Amino acid sequence: MDRTQVLEVLAAAKGDAVSVATMRAIPDWYAAGGAPALNLDNRGCMGAAAALGLGIALARPERKVLVIDGDGSLLMQLGGLATIAGSGARNFYHFVLVNGVYETSGHQPIPAADKVDFAAMALGAGYAAAYEFDDAGVFRERLPGVLAQEGPVMVALRVEPDEERKPLPEDRPKDPAGHLRAQLAG
Repeated sequence: MDRTQVLEVLAAAKGDAVSVATMRAIPDWYAAGGAPALNLDNRGCMGAAAALGLGIALARPERKVLVIDGDGSLLMQLGGLATIAGSGARNFYHFVLVNGVYETSGHQPIPAADKVDFAAMALGAGYAAAYEFDDAGVFRERLPGVLAQEGPVMVALRVEPDEERKPLPEDRPKDPAGHLRAQLAG
């Protein structure tokens, strides 16, 4: 699947949810319309998006939290799956862009990428539900039902690697955490 297309589908369904986008997904998430409103960018700390999203989900249980993660990033903090599952955060939705490479650091292949099953790992850790999609049309069709479930929910999205190194958006807040805090207080 094309990452831009998948993120457009997700952004259209975001509503008043908070999003946390990681690393190389940030430019496409902004372009898709998922940010900057109610969004926190995770840059400079591979694997931290899920932990940041969990903190927001626990602090604001009345709001859905959509984490846009990468397979390489998630592998850096894989133990977080158990923490998320153990939290019982019903408003936590973990979308993992699975492209088989460490895109942020130069497209190095992820070892055993063809064998890693993020949905199975999430279920094994105790997530309430987990899905994998490799067809954008099916993802679009099933997304409302996925978001209607109580979390934590994992959605692995098989996408093509993005060879283009897109710049960060110019309209990105200088202080993303402060920007989100002000919006949530507001």
